Amino acid sequence: MELTEIRNAICELSSGASRDQILALQASMLSLDLPSWEHDFPLEHFHAPGLYARQMTIPAGGLIIGKIHRHAHVNTISKGRVLVVTEFGKHEIIAPCTFISEPGTKRVVLAQEDTVWTTYHPTEETDLEKIEAHVIAPSFEALTLDRSTE
Repeated sequence: MELTEIRNAICELSSGASRDQILALQASMLSLDLPSWEHDFPLEHFHAPGLYARQMTIPAGGLIIGKIHRHAHVNTISKGRVLVVTEFGKHEIIAPCTFISEPGTKRVVLAQEDTVWTTYHPTEETDLEKIEAHVIAPSFEALTLDRSTE
């Protein structure tokens, strides 16, 4: 699949995508060696007592498949407009907008305008690798295992 085909496939989804569809889109993106949010979209990190915030700037046309978060957390889109597809539906989000992300959500994000998106996570930790290990599930199966040990 080419980048244009991936973008079109996302726009054509009418009511969300299954986990398998999202993982297939991610595999297609990885095979094209596209820009990734980890390397090509600017990130800023903020630490305050008990809180970590990660702010990402996504250029118009930017395409991201997000990671699987273990916990509910607050998100703010302070600038821009994005099309977001999850297994729970397809939504256009227009800034300014603040919302809660539920545990286990994996998003396909297509930026329709230059966008600034910030996530907030409660933690005293400041080491980014340790924060990510705590906040991110490496797979849906790992998320299920997390829940079975609670």
